Amino acid sequence: MAVQSNFRNMVLCLTAVCLVCSALLAGVYAMTKDPIDKTNAEILRASIGAVLPEGGELSEAKDAEIGGQASEYYVLMRDGSPAAYAVKSTVVGFGGPLALMVGVTTDGIVYNTSVLSHQETPGLGAKCNTDAKFMGQWQGFDTNSKVLAVTKDGGDVDAITASTITSRAYALAVKNAVDFVRSLAGAAPTDGASGASVPAGAPKNDGGQIDE
Repeated sequence: MAVQSNFRNMVLCLTAVCLVCSALLAGVYAMTKDPIDKTNAEILRASIGAVLPEGGELSEAKDAEIGGQASEYYVLMRDGSPAAYAVKSTVVGFGGPLALMVGVTTDGIVYNTSVLSHQETPGLGAKCNTDAKFMGQWQGFDTNSKVLAVTKDGGDVDAITASTITSRAYALAVKNAVDFVRSLAGAAPTDGASGASVPAGAPKNDGGQIDE
């Protein structure tokens, strides 16, 4: 005699399915967590190495607020004094969060930048991680004489073709990192529109709005 379908049977069946699925998901998570953590740690180490000069002693990660978000930074020490900083800076790009590691020397020069993660459009904004011309312009970018904004906005940053929003976001992430390093030394932040330091009491670029 066939077992009649009823509410109790359906509940038991669904519960069993949920338990099995949960067990499978937990097993997959347990197996992949360590490899994922290891990969992320390797990406982080490589990014820090790419944005800082060689030599010196690197500090452990230090917590900080960069661009209004909880983040971290590292200090490169030489002869007992800071020589440069590696700052993790995250902003919102065209497709979602855009996270960079930005190396900044104590005299306000961007040593280099490296993309940690992004969700930009393949073939367009995603070029922020592959376009040699765009990425190369950040090496040695002197924020004391250059404007941290795309040329379309009167700055000195050449945007990725057809990807102004991503380029603006990238420039903003770099600016937030530079301003953080300047704050550690008690200096005024850079003005995103002019590149100059903002006098005490003057209105500041809020650094949070990225327009088309």
